[in-house]
Amino acid sequence: MNKRKIAGLITTGLLAAMLSGCGGDAAQTPAPQESFQHQAIPNELTVAIAQDLDDSLDPHMTVAAGTKEIMFNVFEGLVKPTPDGDLVPAVASDYTISDDRTTYTFTLRDGVKFHNGQTVTADDVVWSIRRCADAEGGSSLVESFSAVTDVAALDDKTVAITIAEPDNEFFSYLTAAILPKDYDKQDTAPVGTGPFRYVSRSAQDNVVLERFEDYWGTPAKMDRVTLKVMENPDSLLMSLQSGAVDLCAHMTSSRVAQLEEDFYIAEGTMNLVQALYLNNAEKPFDDVRVRQALCYAVDRQQILDLAFDGYGSLIGSSMYPAFGKYFDDSLTNYYTHDVEKAKALLADAGYPDGFDMTITVPSNYTPHIDTAQVIAEQLKAVGINAKLELVEWGTWLSDVYSGRQFQSTVVGLDASTMTARALLARFESSAKRNFINYQSEEYDALYAKAQTTFDDAQQTQLYKDLERNLAENAANVYIQDLADLVAVRKGLEGLRFYPIYVLDLSTLEWAG
Repeated sequence: MNKRKIAGLITTGLLAAMLSGCGGDAAQTPAPQESFQHQAIPNELTVAIAQDLDDSLDPHMTVAAGTKEIMFNVFEGLVKPTPDGDLVPAVASDYTISDDRTTYTFTLRDGVKFHNGQTVTADDVVWSIRRCADAEGGSSLVESFSAVTDVAALDDKTVAITIAEPDNEFFSYLTAAILPKDYDKQDTAPVGTGPFRYVSRSAQDNVVLERFEDYWGTPAKMDRVTLKVMENPDSLLMSLQSGAVDLCAHMTSSRVAQLEEDFYIAEGTMNLVQALYLNNAEKPFDDVRVRQALCYAVDRQQILDLAFDGYGSLIGSSMYPAFGKYFDDSLTNYYTHDVEKAKALLADAGYPDGFDMTITVPSNYTPHIDTAQVIAEQLKAVGINAKLELVEWGTWLSDVYSGRQFQSTVVGLDASTMTARALLARFESSAKRNFINYQSEEYDALYAKAQTTFDDAQQTQLYKDLERNLAENAANVYIQDLADLVAVRKGLEGLRFYPIYVLDLSTLEWAG
């Protein structure tokens, strides 16, 4: 199957609205081929990204997954993730953990430099961790550091971090960026220790990174990477075909099918929980029966077949398969497509004739638009009239994510660290990131217990219980972990996939 089948499924008016939303001011004219082709400048690379980075590039304040994905190349913590899902020393060279598992002592690696030329010191590490842990507006700047009770430099090369009580997942949070002490321009001129240094940005156009020559580890292969912001998918395709862009991740199957012999397609997973996210505080989604009805009304396999040529992995809760031991496959088919059951639930909830609803979708994410289109057509079978509202990415962040002013939305949520907590913490009732306003006393109790359980097997089971709670209460209509189709110009090698949402640019190089 291919995406042309969507056109037969969706009304002309809806399709026209979709095209109008994509093709407005965000449209980009491809740059001349000579300006960006790698043949002209052998050791440079141009990568297309679907949205501009956050207004603030401060890694401790970043919100958007797309910003974290790219700035992974600029910042490092005491430890960093590998493609295999391990955590290895980075700014630190080694570490020890106390017998009571509350004190983490790190020895700093010799000669690690910031991009401004300064050598990383124990004071920088202490300042960075305290900055993450200190209360701002009643909560830690980085939520996962709320357990930190003390950070101290034991000598010039040694830092000890103490937490209130044992925490199986705390070590994974130490991927948080180490920054130069008291540097106050991270939002506009970020400075880290990664293999690439930040050079410049032009809002809504590009971000430029260069290889950091004094990087402590294996140096980046490319001298320079230009990240071109291309929110319009048609302009993106033209730029790939013309030679203006060398690599683009998160492509749709229909787009890659239009690329010719100049590219090969690498396939991984996006490591995202894509869902129809429902504002549980807004009628009619404050009624669990309505939310369950939507779960039965949506045919997830048809979404994969029509919009993604069968690519993608079905999921049934807020966990994706790459998080192996935490992923509960028994929830994948907790809801099966059943129109009659959906109608019965709607009638029982007082909506025998259905209702009108709005699905707000960021206009620069074609996979989410395609998913929302199919969902809107499927919901007609149970009397629900779903209207798509396409908004710019910045509007989605401010109105939907931060302002919680929406009924429903189709997006994918990522895990900032390689922990189950990273995906599940947001649904605790008081969580700042709980943009769907999910409220469940049982969930809150399970979550609290998981944070004070230090037996790995027991904690893993508690996380699975949390996933089941989300499924049973139909917190959202869970769909898939999208396949990550990456268009790579032939001759470009070294792409690696990670179990979290990052794009490692340091290993990419031109063959020969």
